[in-house]
Amino acid sequence: MSTTLIKYHRGETMNKILLVEDDETLNANIKLSLETEGYSVKAVRTAAAAEAAAPDADLIILDVTLPDGNGVDLCRRLRKTMQTPVIFLTSCDDEADIVRGLDSGGDDYITKPFRLRELFSRIRANLRRVPDVPEIELTALEQKLLSYLMTNRGQYLTRDQILAYLWDSKGEFVNDNTLSVNISRLREKLNRAKNCGSIVTKRGMGYKWTEQTDL
Repeated sequence: MSTTLIKYHRGETMNKILLVEDDETLNANIKLSLETEGYSVKAVRTAAAAEAAAPDADLIILDVTLPDGNGVDLCRRLRKTMQTPVIFLTSCDDEADIVRGLDSGGDDYITKPFRLRELFSRIRANLRRVPDVPEIELTALEQKLLSYLMTNRGQYLTRDQILAYLWDSKGEFVNDNTLSVNISRLREKLNRAKNCGSIVTKRGMGYKWTEQTDL
C-alpha cells in the first residue's frame, strides 16, 4: 500500500517557499532576497509549474497574472487539497481584486511596488499560523480524507458527502465500512502527534476538522 508524508510545518529554519512570479527579473531578485533571509526557495513563472511544486511548499507567494492562467483560479484549485499559506503579490490593487484573492483562499495580499521588509514580516506572520506538527505517514486514502476535512475546517461533513468525495477516479468503490476504518486510523495517527488538530464527531451531523487553536 502506498504511503505519503503529510508535512504541516518544518520550523522557521529553511522553510520552503514557492515563488510564483512571471517577471523574470523580479522573480530572480525576490528569490535572492528570500534566500538571503534563510529560506529555501523554488521559483517558477507559470501556473502549471506552480501547481506541480505546491505540495512541497510551506508557503506560496503568488502573482495573479500568469502567462498560462490566473493566480486566483490556481489558489482555488490548491485549496481543494491543501492549506498551505498563500500570499498574493501582485500589481492588481483594485479592491475587487483584493477581495477575489482573499475569497479564493488567499491568506494575505500585498500590492506592487512593495517593501522587502514588509514581505518578510508577512511571511513570518503566516508561517506562525501553521501548526508545528511532525510529519505523519498516511495512506493515499487517509491523505485525501484529511485534506477534505481540513479544506472544510470547522464545518461538519456528512458521511455521504465524504463518501462522494472519496469515490475513486478509477471507479473503485469506497464503502461505509472503509470510511469508518480510515477515520479511526487517521484519528489515531493524529492523536499521536503533538500540537495537532483533531477530527470531531457529532452524531447525526458527521465529522469536522478542528485546529488545535480552536480546541
